[in-house]
Amino acid sequence: MTRHLLVIGAQRCGTTYLATLLDAHPQIAMARPARPEPKVFLSGELAARGLDWDRTTYFAHATDERLLGEKSTSYLEHAEAADRAADVLGDPLVLVQLRDPVERAMSHWAFSTDSGLEKRPLADVLAANLEGPLPWDPALTSVSPFAYLERGRYVDHLAPWLSRFGADLTVLLLEEMVADPGTVAGLYARLGVDPAHRPADAAVPVNESRQPRPPLDADLLRRLRDHFRASDRALAELIGRPLPWAPRAAAEAQGGRA
Repeated sequence: MTRHLLVIGAQRCGTTYLATLLDAHPQIAMARPARPEPKVFLSGELAARGLDWDRTTYFAHATDERLLGEKSTSYLEHAEAADRAADVLGDPLVLVQLRDPVERAMSHWAFSTDSGLEKRPLADVLAANLEGPLPWDPALTSVSPFAYLERGRYVDHLAPWLSRFGADLTVLLLEEMVADPGTVAGLYARLGVDPAHRPADAAVPVNESRQPRPPLDADLLRRLRDHFRASDRALAELIGRPLPWAPRAAAEAQGGRA
């Protein structure tokens, strides 16, 4: 029986590479085209078109694969997408890939800068974002290109997805995949496909911008770690394991570096 799989975020956390690992497995077919992302469940109108439309539109290339997968990283931030996905897909497997929120914020800044949307220096925008949300023009992008810190408070966005999908939702941490590429086999097993399959390249090349990242001073790093402390603690409790960036975060919160 064919089942659906959703990669729902978070942005700038290596989800594009995760999708390539999934697509490389002969028992998984990922939605095509992959770019732009389908984002079906961000729209009530598109979701209402139903399962047959979704499969015809994005999985016409599929044959006898066990899983049909979609990556749309904006889903994580929209609780209504969880309900729509459940209504249309029934009981999809859900993957959420996360990373150190400060590293994510810097990657996000570089991406927005590369895209021509961001003109301000890294330290300036992060300091400003600590004071509150940064304004943006919805006419230019469907989601804010400047939510550098909001998107790193992962636990705020996970609750509705966990509530809806429970044990069918898996949280992956990018740093764990970087440290041990063997985690790919565990991921395949979790998804119910052959764990013995080995992609041609199981290393983890994060799709980072080439934009140089100016170093952040110790005071700003401390303020950023303070901003994420409660969220990180709640996330560790939620997933039942320590966060791999916790030692570095602790050092930077004290004004130093791990």
